[in-house]
Amino acid sequence: MIDYQLDADGLATLTWNVADRPMNVLNQASIAAFTKAVERAISDPSVKGVIVTSSRPEFVAGGDLDLIRNIRDVAQSMDCSGPVSRILRRLETSKKPFVAAVNGSALGGGLEICLACHYRIVADDPNIQLGLPEVTIGLLPAAGGTQRLPRMIGIKKALPYLLEGRKADPAKAFEAGIVDAVVPSSELLSRARAWLLSAPAEAAIKPWDRKDFRFPGGSPQSPGPIQIFFGASGALLAKTQGNYPAQEAILACVYDGCQVDIDSGLKIEQRQFARLAISQSTKNMIRVLFYDMNDANRLAGRPKDVPKRSFKKVAILGAGMMGAGLAHVASTAGLEVVLLDVSGDAAEKGKAYGAAILEGQVARGRIDESVRDATLGRVIPTTNYSDLADCDLVIEAVFEDRAIKAEVTRKAEAAMRVDAIFASNTSTLPIGGLATVSKRPARFVGMHFFSPAEKMPLVEIIRGAGTSEETIAEALDFARRIRKTPIVVNDCPSFYANRAFAMYPYEAMTMLAEGVNPNLIENAGRKAGMPMPPLALIDEVSVELLYKAMKQARADQGSSYCAQPQDAVLIAMVEQFGRLGRKAGRGFYDYPSDGERKLWTGLTEHFPRAEKQPSVEEVHERLMYSQSLEAARCVGEGIVSVRDADIGSLLGWGFPSFLGGVLGQIDTVGLPQMITVCDRLAQHMPERYAVPQILRDMAASGRTFH
Repeated sequence: MIDYQLDADGLATLTWNVADRPMNVLNQASIAAFTKAVERAISDPSVKGVIVTSSRPEFVAGGDLDLIRNIRDVAQSMDCSGPVSRILRRLETSKKPFVAAVNGSALGGGLEICLACHYRIVADDPNIQLGLPEVTIGLLPAAGGTQRLPRMIGIKKALPYLLEGRKADPAKAFEAGIVDAVVPSSELLSRARAWLLSAPAEAAIKPWDRKDFRFPGGSPQSPGPIQIFFGASGALLAKTQGNYPAQEAILACVYDGCQVDIDSGLKIEQRQFARLAISQSTKNMIRVLFYDMNDANRLAGRPKDVPKRSFKKVAILGAGMMGAGLAHVASTAGLEVVLLDVSGDAAEKGKAYGAAILEGQVARGRIDESVRDATLGRVIPTTNYSDLADCDLVIEAVFEDRAIKAEVTRKAEAAMRVDAIFASNTSTLPIGGLATVSKRPARFVGMHFFSPAEKMPLVEIIRGAGTSEETIAEALDFARRIRKTPIVVNDCPSFYANRAFAMYPYEAMTMLAEGVNPNLIENAGRKAGMPMPPLALIDEVSVELLYKAMKQARADQGSSYCAQPQDAVLIAMVEQFGRLGRKAGRGFYDYPSDGERKLWTGLTEHFPRAEKQPSVEEVHERLMYSQSLEAARCVGEGIVSVRDADIGSLLGWGFPSFLGGVLGQIDTVGLPQMITVCDRLAQHMPERYAVPQILRDMAASGRTFH
């Protein structure tokens, strides 16, 4: 795993090559091998200096999460993180100079190896990333990252890398002081050798091991850093609501650890890591954000016997916000795009939507003008259906109106190739019904993108009754081609994501109608860790849009429609009060042009407060558990898999990752506890809190989702 070579000049080269893994990772075997190689170099008197590098495309990608996810107690945690922390401290105090020759990305433990070395040289490749992203999966750097980086570049500059998981390319890392030199890839090893051969003896002593060491930018007790800690603590609590312990642990590591010597600081870091490694929130985040997300992105559920489909040209029908966003996404991915609308002006306006995004990227220096021009050149505005003739895929993104969708389906299929796929970007209308007008329902599929399409990473691939497995497989191929994360769901009204997510705003409106204080509702949503409080979210989505969806459901279901508790609130807000949402400047909130949004004072008049208010905990349970119950119903009905339900909840509507997704929440709370609470709520609201049979069966057999 570590190739060891000693040359005639007394320079040892330790080359990472973890051959049994897709990339270099820190695990028990590789740490042991690295420890052996470092000790060999240190103990050999003929070794004058050491180069640490890699023979793989990356330097070292970080810790092996297979090891971390199986930690069950503090002792295991110490056994996991202690050895690498100790060998890096041994390395930097060896009195022999170590240089990191960074040929590829160094993330997490990989960067911590670099920080322990006495000098860092990185190849001049903008695709290389350096950073400490552990916080994004509920962990902290446990091999000295929280101690060395602040001592190296200062507390203020280090905190974004630690608390946000910020990454830097070589140029930015050099500017920040994280690396010492950026050189052409071809010169990486020769420059590392040159530094070792010319390095004075004091170069092998870290600044923080010298008596005259001073923190860059001030010590933790000085006024500047103290203000930073106060500000960071307040901002952190406002952002996380105390739900994500990793950020708090990192801040504690930096604050406490930087007030003592580095050896004591490393012990503090180890203890904080142990606390996180055994926490349920960290286990949840590792599972859903790493393992489940990787499975979804590598299309683990794709039908195996279908050859991979390549795409060169696609068409988007409808150049509104969704269609324009999809055209931009596809063209950015290198595909030719036919953007069709009823008028040339509408189609050109859709292309201009993408042009505005690209102009912003040029202005920020993210792309150059040639990339902008090439991307725009791939978008062909048109009104002519004959332009669909050579497209591999046609996506309908017109209004949620069956008649309009039927019309464009007929026109498109008349012009399309036999092997092309037709996809409907509907958010609520069942695919089986839309496919009845299709002459080839096997090639008809739902692809529900989320708005805005250029930002939202999720797409629901919806299998209609007649959709072939070949079409499902190829739709998945397209989703990855445009860098979206797909989940596969079976057909039903609103499919999975909208059906489960809707419980959050619906429950908020139901409580409002019951007389619950809207401030209590909103604060409970914030405290739960949702991206937005529910009434504000409804305004963003549009009160009118939810109203229209309700009207459409009533029309579709006729006399079988079952009125919902939130219906009366939607009708009143739209028909009586004309409060349509944020775009109209008035919804559940007022949106003054000269200030922040404020809850509409008329809510008190039109939805009088109940004399007895529920606790914050009960409001929290209703907002959050209603989503999990609906997701469990979807799983029980065979609409969605467990993995895709959790992934969809995170990427589709921002369900908190510390809970592990919408089904992960059930495991985290505990199924018996969840059933007890829901049975209590069902006494008053049976239509929403009736526990689905799948959960009762699981509880009876002691099973969990994960």
